[in-house]
Amino acid sequence: MKLNFNFNEDFNRKETNSIKWDSIEKVFGCTDVLPLWIADMDLACAPAIVKAINNRAQHPIYGYGYIPEEFYLSAINWASKRYNTLIRRNWLTTVPGVVPALNLAINAFSKPGDEIIIQPPVYFPFFSTIKNNGRVIIENPLLEKDGFYYMDLHDLKNKITSKTKMLILCSPANPVGRVWSREELEALFEICNKNKIIVVSDEIHSDLVYEKGKHIPFYSLNNDAANMSITFMSPSKTFNIAGLFSSLAIIPNEDLFTEFTHAILRSSLENLNLFGIEAVIAAYNEGEEWLDELLVYLKENAEFIHHYLETKIPDVKMRITEATYLGWLDFRGLGLSGDQLTEFLIKEAKLGLNEGRGFGVQGDGFMRLNFATTRKTLEEAMMRLEKAVKSFKLSE
Repeated sequence: MKLNFNFNEDFNRKETNSIKWDSIEKVFGCTDVLPLWIADMDLACAPAIVKAINNRAQHPIYGYGYIPEEFYLSAINWASKRYNTLIRRNWLTTVPGVVPALNLAINAFSKPGDEIIIQPPVYFPFFSTIKNNGRVIIENPLLEKDGFYYMDLHDLKNKITSKTKMLILCSPANPVGRVWSREELEALFEICNKNKIIVVSDEIHSDLVYEKGKHIPFYSLNNDAANMSITFMSPSKTFNIAGLFSSLAIIPNEDLFTEFTHAILRSSLENLNLFGIEAVIAAYNEGEEWLDELLVYLKENAEFIHHYLETKIPDVKMRITEATYLGWLDFRGLGLSGDQLTEFLIKEAKLGLNEGRGFGVQGDGFMRLNFATTRKTLEEAMMRLEKAVKSFKLSE
């Protein structure tokens, strides 16, 4: 397959006000780690997006942005093409990002003291948004077998009480990379529907699924699922435009839609980044060919890491993910505690990863590695890790 886009091109991101690269010392306490942590890519975004932003930047006035109907239509057409699902225009509103949107949903559909279910190991802002808003976290941990994760539906049923008002679903799952099957989602729906629990589905990684058509949006399961859910979608992770803060909420239920939009207005979050508007339209209208090639590259990166670990560092394991560009590395074979593992990776391997325990206690002994970078960078990362592990094993 001849590729039209070069994902091996190196870009120096230092001194570009990049959190990933310019806050290394603040985050890791040193300057010589290779940063493979926060979820953005070291790869140039789609040329159509660069062109759209450059075109808008030529006009020298950058006032408040107006969201045209083309913005919403591009998202509707994208969902139709990628997931074969229908989104109606009156289901859509905008949010400046998924994390702010989680806060909005929590405040719109629950009260202080209410219980909200999450399924760790899971994206760490799920914990903080619930706690910071005075709600009670109920953990329904995923089950793991040989690096593969499943929902524990029996445990879920037992955790629900009269105070349980919401479940926040990560679909696909970050950091474990699962793409939930229709059977799993339907079983989850049945439990939540029976108990009148609103499902807030974070689907920001839905385009980063390696088997095309495998992702099933929660709202698309059936009419009742649509009526009891709020779904967040965004091209931010997919097209590497997270810094442009432009996302969408899909809310088919008219009453829920009204409550959510009121929450947006109360928080003064109705505006989007001016350049984000242009980027979203370009991504959804013109970015499909680029994305299809990106997914090939990212999966090859995952396979490279998996093979390298399996053949050269067998004490560390990583299952090839079904989605996302985030590897979930199992370091439990080294027998290091959480603090010891963090120190080992920073000081010995010189790698800056996300601590697994940040995604819940179930992540102790794991680390999240962002492999959305060049193969050259990954090769360097694996060589650093191999050298550090061999040195550690010799010192035992």
